[in-house]
Amino acid sequence: MKVLRIHGAGDLRVEEEPTPTPGQGEELVRVTAVGLCGSDLHWYAESGIGEAGLTSPLVLGHEAGGVIEEGPRAGQRVAIDPAMSCGRCVHCLAGHQHFCLKLRFAGDGVTDGMLREYVAWESVSLVPVPDTFTESDAAMLEPLGVAIHARRLAEIKPGDSVGVFGCGPIGLFIIQLAHASGAARIVATDLMEHRLDAAREMGATHTHLVAGGEERKALMAATGGRGIDVGFEAAGEDDALDTAIALAYPGSTVVIVGIPSASRTSFNPSPARRKGLTLKLSRRMNRVYPNAIQIVESRLADVRSVVTATYAMAQYDKAFTTAAKRDGLKVVVQPYS
Repeated sequence: MKVLRIHGAGDLRVEEEPTPTPGQGEELVRVTAVGLCGSDLHWYAESGIGEAGLTSPLVLGHEAGGVIEEGPRAGQRVAIDPAMSCGRCVHCLAGHQHFCLKLRFAGDGVTDGMLREYVAWESVSLVPVPDTFTESDAAMLEPLGVAIHARRLAEIKPGDSVGVFGCGPIGLFIIQLAHASGAARIVATDLMEHRLDAAREMGATHTHLVAGGEERKALMAATGGRGIDVGFEAAGEDDALDTAIALAYPGSTVVIVGIPSASRTSFNPSPARRKGLTLKLSRRMNRVYPNAIQIVESRLADVRSVVTATYAMAQYDKAFTTAAKRDGLKVVVQPYS
């Protein structure tokens, strides 16, 4: 089978490897769609992310869908949950599998990801999807799940004013979920106009290009001078976090979702302290795939709206270049087509 491995910063290679043999509790899946995430781009540009660095060639990709190839469920189309937890540690037993002490996550560290034609993956992490879903729909359930988890941490209430600072695919999903939750106002920022266009289409009521902090006055005015009840930093940039804090109403919540290129996130503590803000850091997601499927089926979120380019795996160079340039919104690669 064909496999795409990263050997160093900017060094991707398609290689031939044996098709994996499923172990106990696993099934063989033909991988049909993989979304390129911001974290994949960190690995591509920096050969690492945060404190994790490349120690051997790695298969990237964790937003994936496919078809079970053999066994009793052969032919079943599935979303592939990239997180494999042990189910036995203190965090798993408490219902927090995303904090598992032995967590393995596709395309991160030493666990190969989904940019390959076939993968042997644990059955409990292969979630059946409705026949109405496309291959890309199944893959987009992962970033939607990240947005669902962040929205749960924020506890948005009907009538709230919400700020989303960073309008990549996850930020756009957060906007859709905030709109579905009854937010009265949704303000948003980004560095790119086409992403703000998408934000407005998905429910943002006021948008503004990032302008070195100057945009905060206009966005505060858009909330009637009161500020926001909930803020989401979804850009991985300190400036986005500063904007969320600047606009936050006293006693409100700011959820940090973005992953920075550097190993540190910084902000001015004085306004956050004076306002008594609650800062929450969002860690991927927990077991939310069934909920994500219900949300898509109920048309409370449109996963197709973020997919703007699709490439065969042989076009990997163009796919990663397009994603790194932030052209469009979400780039999807088809390992098996």
